Amino acid sequence: MTEPDPIAADWRALSQEALDAAYDQAAYAPNMQQVIQRCLSESARTRQRLGEPCRLAYGPGPNERLDWFAPPGASGPAPVHIFVHGGAWRQGSAAMFSFVAEPFVRAGACAAVLDFDAVQDHAGDLQPMADQVAAALAWVARNAAAHGGDPDLIYLSAHSSGAHLAACALTGLAGREPVPRGQIKGALLCGGLYDLAPVRASARSSYVSLSDGSEQRLSPIRHLDRWRTPAVIAYGGLETPEFQRQSAEFADALAARGLLDGRIFAPHHNHFEVLETLANPYGLLGAAALAQMARGA
Repeated sequence: MTEPDPIAADWRALSQEALDAAYDQAAYAPNMQQVIQRCLSESARTRQRLGEPCRLAYGPGPNERLDWFAPPGASGPAPVHIFVHGGAWRQGSAAMFSFVAEPFVRAGACAAVLDFDAVQDHAGDLQPMADQVAAALAWVARNAAAHGGDPDLIYLSAHSSGAHLAACALTGLAGREPVPRGQIKGALLCGGLYDLAPVRASARSSYVSLSDGSEQRLSPIRHLDRWRTPAVIAYGGLETPEFQRQSAEFADALAARGLLDGRIFAPHHNHFEVLETLANPYGLLGAAALAQMARGA
C-alpha cells in the first residue's frame, strides 16, 4: 500500500487554528454527512437481512446495552467480534452501526455492537465512558457462552473515539470490572486517539474536561507496559494530520513491544470512508479483521 506522506512530528508547533482543525474531522471530510447517512441506511438494511439483534444489558445504566447478532444454525460456540463506535465521544449508537456486524455473522461469528453514554452525560468526563466499554468487554467474556459465543475467541474492532475508549479498556486502567488480561485475542483500532495532551489543547476542550490526572490515565500510549492484545492499527490518508500521526505513533509503539498485528494505511479514504470497509469481507478493514479471527481460531 502507498506509504503516508510525512506529517508534523510535534503538534505543539501548530497554530491554534491548525490544531483545532486537526482535531475536527469535518474540516477534512466534506462528505461526512453523506457517509453518516449511508451508515444509517446500510444498518437498517443489515437488520432486515439478519433480523433484529438481541438487546442485552451489560450493566445497570440506561445506555449500558449491546446489540447481539448470532449466526443462524451455529452448531457450536462461535467466535465473538465486538464493535465500539465513534462519534467524537458525544454521539452515535449501536443501531447506527449494525452494518459492521454482517461480515462476521456471515463468517459464522457472533457480533456485539456496544452502546454507552456520551461525554455530555458526565460533564465532559471521559472516564465513565471508558469504564462502560471495559465493563461491556468483561460482560461479554463472562456471558458469551450463554448466547452461543466462545469466551476464548473474543475479538474487537473500534473506530475513532471508540478506538480510544477500547484502547483505554485494553490497558486495564478502565472499568468497574477490568477486562481480564489476555481475554481479547485481537483488536483492530481505526482512526483512534491515543494521547490526550493535544486533544486537551484543542477546541475539543470545550466539551471534554481533562485534568493532568485524567489526561495521563486515559492516554493509552503511555500505558503499553500493561497491554497484552495483538492489534491492527488502521487509518486513512485523508484523515486529519493529527489523527494520522497519532495512529502511526501508536502503531510504532506497539511494534516496538511485539504487539502490532498489522498496520493499514488507506491512502484514498477519509476518517468516515475507511470505516465502511469494515462491513466488506474483501475491504481493507473487513478482510483484516476476519483474517485476525482466522489466525486465532
